[in-house]
Amino acid sequence: MSEYQQMIFVNLAVNDVAASTKFFTELGYERNAQFSDDSTSSIVISEHIVIMLLAKEKYAGFTKKTIVDSKSSSETLLALSAESRGSVDELVDRAIAAGGTETGEKQDHGFMYGRAFDDLDGHTFEVVWMDPSVVEG
Repeated sequence: MSEYQQMIFVNLAVNDVAASTKFFTELGYERNAQFSDDSTSSIVISEHIVIMLLAKEKYAGFTKKTIVDSKSSSETLLALSAESRGSVDELVDRAIAAGGTETGEKQDHGFMYGRAFDDLDGHTFEVVWMDPSVVEG
């Protein structure tokens, strides 16, 4: 089996690259300047997950489809794992403090806990913790 670790690059159309970059850096994520410019911001979520914030004009260059208004339509739900219940609350609270909005209801199933927020452009991020002992079986 290969040692190659596949990565995911989540491309999001945004209205204001600078404002969206500020939002995600206020959540504690870093901007990778090497892959960023005035119309693109590369936000490192983890070693294998990167969010590419693209000005709508730049995003349009990668697709022939209509770009949805992510404040009124849902194109995807992005789920991020969290280390603990407290980490879920910490990240969502930071998102709200940075200008995001909490969306949906808090989900507490004992073994699984989650909350969600919309970023400045309305993209929905679900933050979820699952009890490792349940996951392990």
